[in-house]
Amino acid sequence: MPDQPEIRIQRVYNVDRPTVGKRILVDRVWPRGLTKESLHLDAWMRELGPSDELRTWFGHDPARWEEFQRRYRAELARPDQQARLGELEKMALEGPVTLLYGARDEAHNQAVVLKEVLEERLGLRPPVPFVSPPPRT
Repeated sequence: MPDQPEIRIQRVYNVDRPTVGKRILVDRVWPRGLTKESLHLDAWMRELGPSDELRTWFGHDPARWEEFQRRYRAELARPDQQARLGELEKMALEGPVTLLYGARDEAHNQAVVLKEVLEERLGLRPPVPFVSPPPRT
């Protein structure tokens, strides 16, 4: 067992960079132009990806990044997602994991948020306080 869990993220199209440990795709939608064989996945945890509604709303617009993070964390707080996060956490405790995603923007995507959430659960970073949304008018 490793001393400290290691969680990395990597874009699936960056084939020139080697990955470490288990390779887990965390996109709800399969990445375009890639075959299952070419990805050499250990798991596809598609349910951990943001909902279709959230993905569509976000549209990888950096101006919506803060709100996307808040909404995605709210989705991940649901009981069914907590169970899935527990599976991913267990994998990270067994050895390094690389969370794979397809988005072009390496700074503004669900894998960034998912990595932070996992690190919080594992005690590797302080938890981000949940901020409720402002009331709708």
